[in-house]
Amino acid sequence: MQTTALTLSPLTPLFRSLNKNPNPRCSPVPNLSCLKPLHLLSSIKRLAFQKPCLLSSCSRISDSLLASKGRHDSFRVRAQEVPENMGETKGSRGLATSLQLGAMFAIWYLLNIYFNIFNKQVLKVYAFPATVTAFQFGCGTLIILIMWATNLYHRPRLTRSQLAVIIPLALVHTLGNLLTNVSIGRVNVSFTHTIKAMEPFFTVLFSVLILGEWPTFWIVSSLVPLVGGVALASFTEASFNWIGFCTAMASNVTNQSRNVLSKKFMVTNEETLDNINLFSIITIISFILLVPAAIVLEGVKFSPSYLQSAANQGLNIRQLCMRSLLAGFCFHCYQQVSYMILQMVSPVTHSVGNCVKRVVVIISSVIFFQTPVSPINSLGTTLALTGVFLYSRAKQRKPKPKAA
Repeated sequence: MQTTALTLSPLTPLFRSLNKNPNPRCSPVPNLSCLKPLHLLSSIKRLAFQKPCLLSSCSRISDSLLASKGRHDSFRVRAQEVPENMGETKGSRGLATSLQLGAMFAIWYLLNIYFNIFNKQVLKVYAFPATVTAFQFGCGTLIILIMWATNLYHRPRLTRSQLAVIIPLALVHTLGNLLTNVSIGRVNVSFTHTIKAMEPFFTVLFSVLILGEWPTFWIVSSLVPLVGGVALASFTEASFNWIGFCTAMASNVTNQSRNVLSKKFMVTNEETLDNINLFSIITIISFILLVPAAIVLEGVKFSPSYLQSAANQGLNIRQLCMRSLLAGFCFHCYQQVSYMILQMVSPVTHSVGNCVKRVVVIISSVIFFQTPVSPINSLGTTLALTGVFLYSRAKQRKPKPKAA
């Protein structure tokens, strides 16, 4: 076997650092501080001259309080005032939520961009995708254990029935990420993500086969430019090879079957996990499953002796380890931020955001790696991404109810 000695290029940053009132007809009762039941009625009568509607709404309260005098020596009433700027408070909360979502989307995109850059740099000189993927799952597992140990996020309690359903999800999740890394190691990052734009096609396919949900006319129509664009981009791709193409397409199959199975799991189980903990459990199980598989497929390729041997052949071990750590960190964090966004927005909004993210990743990878792109290839990629966007919009259209 011929060994090629390659050195990682210097680390070049792609982007700069980003920096109720129960009775609405009556005005709220002013703060009465602490009143005893003997003085409460006179206080309410004094208030009635100022706000007449209070008398009718509070007379029964005063009678009950006076009737309970023999049982309670003292009684305190606290009336909550409704702030005059309630509308402004709601508006400020809406603005704060929008700013928070905008920041989370920006972090999601940025982490994804850097992950693809670091991951491609590592796989280009260290062609062991199973080992690299296992290392990335290991970084995620470490982050999850730290979050649970420090109570940054609550640790879930799993039942055997839940674990029996999650393990198949973790298996297809592991296989999907492994196949994606195999594809990125073989072809350009932009081409891998163009092929992965076919995910909606497999979502529709598995929804029909597994869930029995038939798509609408608009959803089927959106798949036409999607499939045609991917085919056009594949025929004109300079880095095309069948291993990279087939593994990227197979990752679509595994990822979308995972999503459909996850939907079925969340519907049929009463005690469901939230998105973050479901993703965390899947990550840990994926790490446990992939480590022995990586050893069987590729041997121990991250041992000190092997790294020393690679260093003697010209490989920069320090840069390799640093970029592997950064890729592992970005790999877990961008997926966790994605699940956090999914808890705050609708699935359709998340799908549109994912479409925009793919566009950003493709453009940034083309610029960073200076990937040659022909006009026809650009047209195919644009058609595919347009199909993804139309699919996201078609998901918003609710089918008209059938006439009786």
